[in-house]
Amino acid sequence: MHLPKLALAGGVAFWATTFATSLLPIAAEYRSALSIAYVPMVLVESLIGGLIVGLLVSFFLLRLYEALPTESPMLKAEILSVAALVVLTIVTWGAGSLAEPSDASRYFLIGTVLNLPRFLALGIAVGYFYKRLYGRAP
Repeated sequence: MHLPKLALAGGVAFWATTFATSLLPIAAEYRSALSIAYVPMVLVESLIGGLIVGLLVSFFLLRLYEALPTESPMLKAEILSVAALVVLTIVTWGAGSLAEPSDASRYFLIGTVLNLPRFLALGIAVGYFYKRLYGRAP
């Protein structure tokens, strides 16, 4: 079973993208506004979060491969990754609305925009490695 390999590929892509986007000035402003520590978030939490999301995307890709509406494994993984982004955005929006900073909607939008490349990279990595491991179909 290739689930751990796919999850690891997705988690590493998620972590690497987090590291790259964390260097942006807007990411520093976002972390500062929400009192997020840089080192634990970038080095530990993003890797763990990426591995969890990578595991879920990989699991559903393997289980629902035939049910997803396209032929491309990369596009199938992207569909699942975007679905995960939507679900996590809704969950964090609900949690974030409980302790609102003064510009809550602005920081919600910034957080969503910063998450988009991470989830896209995760989907690309999972789809790419799926195609390398399986060819077209499991």
